[in-house]
Amino acid sequence: MENFQYYTPTKIIFGRGAEEQTGQLAAEQGCKKVLVHYGGGSVVRSGLLERIYRSLDAVGISYVSLGGVVPNPRLSLVYEGIRLARKEQVDFILAVGGGSVIDSAKAIGYGVANEGDVWDFYDKRRTAKACLPIGVVLTIAAAGSEMSDSSVITKEEGWLKRGYSSNYARARFAVMNPELTMTLPKYQTASGCVDIMMHTMERYFNHSENMEMTDGISEHLLRTVMKNAKILMNEPDNYQARAEVMWAGSLSHNGLTGCGTGGGDWASHQLEHELGGMFDVAHGAGLAAVWGSWARYVMDAAPERFAKFAVNVMGVKPEAEKLKTAQKGIEAMEDFYRALDMPVCIGDMGIELTEEQMRELAEKCSHFGKRTIGCIKKLDQEDMYQIYKEARGRK
Repeated sequence: MENFQYYTPTKIIFGRGAEEQTGQLAAEQGCKKVLVHYGGGSVVRSGLLERIYRSLDAVGISYVSLGGVVPNPRLSLVYEGIRLARKEQVDFILAVGGGSVIDSAKAIGYGVANEGDVWDFYDKRRTAKACLPIGVVLTIAAAGSEMSDSSVITKEEGWLKRGYSSNYARARFAVMNPELTMTLPKYQTASGCVDIMMHTMERYFNHSENMEMTDGISEHLLRTVMKNAKILMNEPDNYQARAEVMWAGSLSHNGLTGCGTGGGDWASHQLEHELGGMFDVAHGAGLAAVWGSWARYVMDAAPERFAKFAVNVMGVKPEAEKLKTAQKGIEAMEDFYRALDMPVCIGDMGIELTEEQMRELAEKCSHFGKRTIGCIKKLDQEDMYQIYKEARGRK
């Protein structure tokens, strides 16, 4: 096993009516003025935003608001948030929404607490020295950003989607009421479940001598999400299933399933980021669309790992040859995606990639030839192109 550090400072308040505690939680942080950051109209229509305001009013905390966050959150809105936060002299950011809202809040926090252009951090030109403190009221179980150190932002100029990770941006608290996720469309629920699973799968696939404990946690988490994702396709208001998925989302991306793994692979995420940047696809759906092609491209470099995944997670009967078992595991995962009406290739999302687009995706994913991705196999720009090509329309 690899040496590791595990750091999870976020206070979790989980369960029915948890959002009513938001004001008190913010008061415990000693803040005086809050930037309430959110996305579209759902938090307004549901009355959640008004309940949050009342909770802040009750403890005497003033606030300003900034909505408009979209999936694959935009740098332009981050800049607007930085200007607003500085003008209003806010000392805390409250993200009310899902991963995109939380990621945008983190970027605003970096921008307020550091001089210069916040995009420099995402472009790996500088390292953040601080972040305005952040709290979360979670409405979507997917990204795990409520307990992670990472955020991903899309720069409209060139449609570059880049991530940045720092412990400075870890949320001080996260309010998690599974009931708030019950009105999500089926597609969004399914996409979120894929995203949750991929955060653990990216860590699971590695070349380390893994800890039995971490593997066991990872495998059980994946099976739990698969089981409850299927339930939610037919019973969207099933509280127990919503709760299982919501908690799995946090545990999948707070570092727990990466203890002793050496960090994991993450190539599928990097490949999907460029799809999200170019076509604005839902993150989980994009991950499902590229994962099978990535897995087939690299599985011969770690056949035992893929075979273990096939048997312990997907319930595949082991074959004499590890690669055959691995192949069956990949096919079983794709069958699961289909059961959720998730794509298994890029064409399933209604995108017909051109040769020029595949080359552009690979070029951007390789940072214009300056980096490789992955650890199962080190993938260069040509490898990335081949995976995009394989994922283009394979059924």
